[in-house]
Amino acid sequence: MIEYQVQTMAAKVGDLPRPKKNYLNETKGFWSWAGTLDHKRIGVMYLVGTMFAFLLGGCFALLIRLTLLTPTHKLFGKVLIDAETYNRVFTMHGIIMVFLFIIPSVPAALGNFVMPLMLGAKDVAFPRLNLASFYLWVTGALMAITAMVLGAVDTGWTFYTPYSTTTDGPVTLMTGAAFVLGFSSIFTGLNFIATVHKLRAPGMGWFDMPLFVWGIYSTALIQILATPVLGITLVLLMLERNFGIGIFDPRIGGDPVLFQHFFWFYSHPAVYIMILPGMAIISELIPTFSHKTIFGYRAIAYSSVSLALVSFIVWGHHMFVAGQSQLATVVFSALTFLVAIPSGVKVFNWLGTMYKGNISLDTPMLYAIAFLILFTIGGLTGIFLGTLSTDVHLTDTYFVVAHFHFVMMGGTVTAFLGGLHYWWPKMTGRMYAEKWGRVACVMYTIGFNMTFLTQFFLGAKGMPRRYYNYLDQFQPLHAFSTVGSWVLGSSLFLTAAYLLASLRKPADAPDNPWGGTTLEWHCSSPPITHNFEEQPVVEREPYDYRPVKHA
Repeated sequence: MIEYQVQTMAAKVGDLPRPKKNYLNETKGFWSWAGTLDHKRIGVMYLVGTMFAFLLGGCFALLIRLTLLTPTHKLFGKVLIDAETYNRVFTMHGIIMVFLFIIPSVPAALGNFVMPLMLGAKDVAFPRLNLASFYLWVTGALMAITAMVLGAVDTGWTFYTPYSTTTDGPVTLMTGAAFVLGFSSIFTGLNFIATVHKLRAPGMGWFDMPLFVWGIYSTALIQILATPVLGITLVLLMLERNFGIGIFDPRIGGDPVLFQHFFWFYSHPAVYIMILPGMAIISELIPTFSHKTIFGYRAIAYSSVSLALVSFIVWGHHMFVAGQSQLATVVFSALTFLVAIPSGVKVFNWLGTMYKGNISLDTPMLYAIAFLILFTIGGLTGIFLGTLSTDVHLTDTYFVVAHFHFVMMGGTVTAFLGGLHYWWPKMTGRMYAEKWGRVACVMYTIGFNMTFLTQFFLGAKGMPRRYYNYLDQFQPLHAFSTVGSWVLGSSLFLTAAYLLASLRKPADAPDNPWGGTTLEWHCSSPPITHNFEEQPVVEREPYDYRPVKHA
């Protein structure tokens, strides 16, 4: 009989007995966590913080959809929120989801926990900088929440001038929050790059690293190169708003469109700060649950780096109707199609890995399959927005809203949920209820498509995005989308319920519950403070799944 047996990357580590003490219980108390330098604890604190942000941003999203249930915006005979409040709600939804959740959720939370384990390292290169990065994130989050309490802003998450320089509200405080959050992102990126270069286990060359590490490394490159541009842009906006220096004011020689160039020069690479870590998770899930060596390892690794580099030269496709020259729009349109090549390489190689694989449909793999479907739809609809003739008609409609959510939520959040389920036993030492995990994933996929697939049709029919009022003819599609948001929200609350419930039972997770081959599965669940009892030595290539005959 032939079975699939995991071949350890670290043959000298072996199956060690689980130590009694681990990073969760070795030291206890609030201050032991608040002052910790352990990358695992910092990752867990990031996870808790970003989950709170996800909950808050998700509640705003549900409020938006509930408001748009009918053209009258009434619930039980009363108007739910007025137009001015609606503008603030969708602005806060965008700011919270982008800056407080999606950007830090995978690199800073899961990446902090998992990447040093995958490298066979005891910690990140700069543990104190790692902790400082977390507190910068907390500071930025508190500033954003304070701004929300003081009245919030209604500029949209992009802070476009000239409106952001003239509107009421705590715009300076909110942009200051984004500025501080940017420093957190930069410090995290610097730390991860140094860790990858200097702390790999003996025997681990560049092409012996797990693909998750390649994805996090590529993300870190974008973080340190692009985020300073956002910081400078936000400082200029604050100076413009408070001192009238004239950078963006055409009355005194400025150019409001210049803000869009600055903003999207950061924010389009930021899309890949959000999606590259999600892709990196999928590159771990598919070989593990297909019990098969990854197809085209080097192609996937190179595609991660190429996505990071190409992302810097396509910002202009956000500005096709902003008054660019015809030559610029044609060039940016062509470059936009170029971005599809490395993304297509990944999808092709993931499907190639699944082909004839011994696939196990556990919850993480179900999320990986959902990712393939949803992200592919998001990528294909991006072709319509990258084509000049169709983008002119679809810009600023719900088609853009749907596309963005299929890429960001259908891609990043779906992958994040898959990675969270995949590494939950390693992080907590406990297995969750697999039955409820599968139910929640199916609900999530159905609810997501009900919510956002509908919005492609809304946009194609001419429904503008961000509008509070709409014509009666759009009401059936809006109502269907709103019902879908309830299904989607219910799936996420169900996920939180069974994951938290698993924490109430004794530790029952084996060290390697999924049969993974990367180094994090060769330490205890949960890991000890310094990760490994002995320094692992890598003697095999990653994702080595070979059939072994047993006597």
